[in-house]
Order: sequence, then structure tokens, then C-alpha cells
Amino acid sequence: MDALDLARWQFGVTTVYHFLFVPLTIGLGIFVAGLQTAWHRTGKDHYLRLTKFFGKLFVINFAMGVVTGIVQEFQFGMNWSEYSTFVGDVFGAPLAMEALLAFFLESTFIGLWIFGWDRLPKRLHLACIWAATLASNLSAYFILAANAWMKHPVGYEVVDGRARMTDLWAVLTNSTAIAQVPHVLGAAFVVAGGFVLAVCGYWLLRTRAEMWRSAARGALVMTAIAGAVVAGTGDMSAKLMYEQQPMKLAAAEGLERDTAGAPFSIAPGIEIPKVLSFLSTNDPDAVIQGTEDLQRRFEQEFGPGDYRPDGPIVFWSFRVMLVFGMATVGLSVLGLWLTRRRRALPDWLSRLFLLALPLPLLAVTAGWLLSEIGRQPWTVAGELLTAASVSPGVSLTEVAISLTVFTLLYGALTVAEAVLLARHVRKGPEELVRVPAPEKRQPSLMY
Repeated sequence: MDALDLARWQFGVTTVYHFLFVPLTIGLGIFVAGLQTAWHRTGKDHYLRLTKFFGKLFVINFAMGVVTGIVQEFQFGMNWSEYSTFVGDVFGAPLAMEALLAFFLESTFIGLWIFGWDRLPKRLHLACIWAATLASNLSAYFILAANAWMKHPVGYEVVDGRARMTDLWAVLTNSTAIAQVPHVLGAAFVVAGGFVLAVCGYWLLRTRAEMWRSAARGALVMTAIAGAVVAGTGDMSAKLMYEQQPMKLAAAEGLERDTAGAPFSIAPGIEIPKVLSFLSTNDPDAVIQGTEDLQRRFEQEFGPGDYRPDGPIVFWSFRVMLVFGMATVGLSVLGLWLTRRRRALPDWLSRLFLLALPLPLLAVTAGWLLSEIGRQPWTVAGELLTAASVSPGVSLTEVAISLTVFTLLYGALTVAEAVLLARHVRKGPEELVRVPAPEKRQPSLMY
């Protein structure tokens, strides 16, 4: 094991930790905004109680996401300076737009929303939470556009060994980003929906209060719709993978040789004929390239080396993502059916929602492993190898120390987040104290 291996581990560990918070922040923010809108439109007290209750969970998670995200960016200078030198002129633009525009708006309006309950007019306060959540989605767009460029670089040229941006619009509208952004955002809403359903399930086992059924119904609708978006954009991603990342597609299916009418592999030895070819190209007889044949072609194009990703991780990550994601969405569809016509949520389903809480988180984590490990050994596909991206002069000992520190720190933050969320969930909504509307000032007769 060398410094490169540990640097990859460190970036992987910090990314997975950070991404535990991101999807919940994105999806839960929209859910809270929807609850507050329902209160604004109906005036029903239980919507206000739910808004404040889930709003506190949202703020806790948002704070943890900010802390882990800032620390993660330090690694571009610590362990990946050669990568930063190569992509800085391209990668820096969407990241700067995320920080200076999206994150600034997000943090500003979240602050106004937190401290503006008894200070801002009702409509303006509602607008703050919508502005904050829309800014968080915009933030995700810029980051995902930068990530998509690494998989399918466009709008650039290489000058003196560095990538120079030639078309910002091409980078932001990269076909990979157009498919990846709604896919990831949809997955974020599935995560948030699963979280809300677990919380509602916990309370529905203790009380039959209508507000918990109402919140659960909203989460069921959000999760079901988001699941449809994830499925549709996943199909788009598969077709783009066939064109842009054939090695990842082959590794995800354990396909070693070019195969006409390639089967879809459910598990090793269990295959459905021609389905992979059809899903990738809409042609059941199309040829799908295999890892071994691609390896030979890449050696001819790029020189000696191993261009195959870690096959078992990529193969099983795809299946964990698919199975756990489908299970979460399936539970939401079942819940919608069982609660139709104002029927109560069955106790056994409430228990299932509690037990299923980890499933969407595991699904999105597996999705990121598939996405990022499947791109290896490239940091920028076809342009920059991971082995050429690591900082020169960084020793194995230095990376080992920082890896240990980051792992322990992020582990502690994860435990702290879990404890804070669990404590607040068990406490339940606070007694309702109606927020008075700001008094209207009479016009002064004095100048």
C-alpha cells in the first residue's frame, strides 16, 4: 500500500460521510417548505407544529453537512494538488458559482428563516424557506456538473499540460450532468421520504394523531414521485454510460467479452438474456463491450496499464443501489395504497418504515461508489489518471495520519448527528405557540 491508495481511501471516506448529510438536507428542506406552505394556505395548527418539528431536524442536518463539506475541499490541496493544477481552470468555475451564489443564498435564507419566525411577515418568512431549499438544489447542480465533467469532459482544451475552459455553457449543460442531476436529486427526495416515514412510523405506533398520518402521506407521495424520477433518469444514465463510459457499464454487469444481445445479470450465474443490450441501446441484439476487450483497446490507445475498475465493488454497488432503492420506493407505493380514502397506516407498516430507514442511505452510498469507483483508474476520463493526480512529496505516513484523524472526526460527527436527531425525534413537537403576525405600523404624521 502506498500514499496513493491511502489518499483514495481518505477522499472516499470523507465523501461518503459528507454524502450521508447532503441528500437528507436537499429533500427534507423541500418537505419542510411544503409543510409551511400547507400551514400558510390552510391555517391548520398541526402543519405549523410539523414545520417546526421537521425544520429543527433539517437545521441539525444542514449544519453537519456544512462542516463535513468544508473539510472535504481541503483535500484538493492536501492530497490531490496535481489534479487541482490540471482541472482548476475548468473545475473551479462551477465550484466558485456554487460557493459565491448558491451556498451564499442558501445559508442567508436559512438564517432568515430560523430567526425570522416572530420578526418577518408570514409570506416573506415562507419565501425564505423556499429560497433556501431552491438554492440548495442549485448548489447541488453546480457540484454535480463539475463531477459530470470528470466523467465526460467537454468544453475545454489542454494547453501546456492543463485543461483550459473554452465553453462554460457546455460544461454546465454536459449530457452526463443533465442525466445525473435529476437522478441524484430524485435519490435525495427518496432518502428524505424514507427518513420522514421512519419518524412518522415511530410516532404512529404511539399515537393516532392525524398530523402524523398527514405527514406520512406527504412523504409517501414525495418518495413515490421521486422514485419514478430516479428510475427514468437511471435509464438515461445507462444509455449515456454505454456511449461515454463503456468500461464502467461492463464492470457493473460483470461482462468480460464483447457480447451481442448481452444479458442483464441479477447475480453471478443468474441472467436475463438480451436485457442489458436493450436497456443500453433499445436494441436487444446490440453489442456491449466487455472489460477484457476494452482493456486491450485502451492499452493500444493510452499505453500500458490496467484500465479496469474494481469489478466486485462496481458489480455489487449497482445491485445494492437498485435493490435498496426499489425497496424504499416499493414501500412508499404500498403505503399510498393502504392509506387511500383516509385509512390509517397499519402498525406493521409503521414498523417496516422504521426498519427500512437505512435502506435509502445505503442505496445512495452504493450509487456513489458505483459512480466514482467505476470511473477508475481515471480522475478525468481519457485525460488524467488517478496515479498522476496525487500530490508529489506526500508521504505514506502523512496521509495515514490525516486519514486516521478525518475518519475519527467524521465518525464522531456522525454519532453526534444521530444522537441529536434521535433525541429530537423522541422529544416530539413542542407545544404550539402561535406566531403572532407583525403589527402594522400606522403612518406617522411627523416628518
